Amino acid sequence: MTRRRPPARRRPRRRSRKQAERELIVFLVAAAAAIGLFVMVVSWLLAHWWVLVAAVVLASLGAVGWVYQRQQQARWEAVRAQGLRYGLPQLDALHHSRFEDAVRDLMRRDGCRDAVRVGGGGDLGADVKATDPYGRRWVIQCKHRRHGARGSAVGTPDLQVLNGTARQVHGVDVAVIVTNGRVTAPAVGFAKQQRLHVVDRETLGVWAAGSRPLWELLRAVPPPRRSTPLG
Repeated sequence: MTRRRPPARRRPRRRSRKQAERELIVFLVAAAAAIGLFVMVVSWLLAHWWVLVAAVVLASLGAVGWVYQRQQQARWEAVRAQGLRYGLPQLDALHHSRFEDAVRDLMRRDGCRDAVRVGGGGDLGADVKATDPYGRRWVIQCKHRRHGARGSAVGTPDLQVLNGTARQVHGVDVAVIVTNGRVTAPAVGFAKQQRLHVVDRETLGVWAAGSRPLWELLRAVPPPRRSTPLG
């Protein structure tokens, strides 16, 4: 039997010289057209210089207006934050995620500009994190109860979660648990032993409806990390 010869491989076609010349001509024509258009635009602007000046002025006015608007918005946010107040019935009616937002906003009202809500799956006991004007780092765990004081009480297991992550994981100076409900006596005792802070319904009501920062309502808060114009 005779073996079949494998089909001969086709050599890739090389571009012809004429094709290369056509591509070069197209490129040169496009480049000449672009240069010509640029020269025409520059010549027109030189002949009508006032159009360029007007465009620069309008752009400058737009930039100034944008900056002014941002400044006004920042001032309004500062004023709104300073006047932020919540009543306990308002807090009771919130969804638990909105309750965390409210706690974050109260910390911002008190001067913690970087306060952020981080609650969610895998938050490791941190619902709100912030740095106060004295440089102390805070982590807050929020426990919202739909029925307020009639809801289930916050117990020692909730404090144990916060105690296990606040300093070791989050590296904070102040660890707080905030609730619009009740806190059991054993949980309060555990908090004192572990240097944790509990904001129960009564303390929350004073903080949310007043103007005093949270650190003035808590006992044995660590000393400031830095001095500020506040004191």
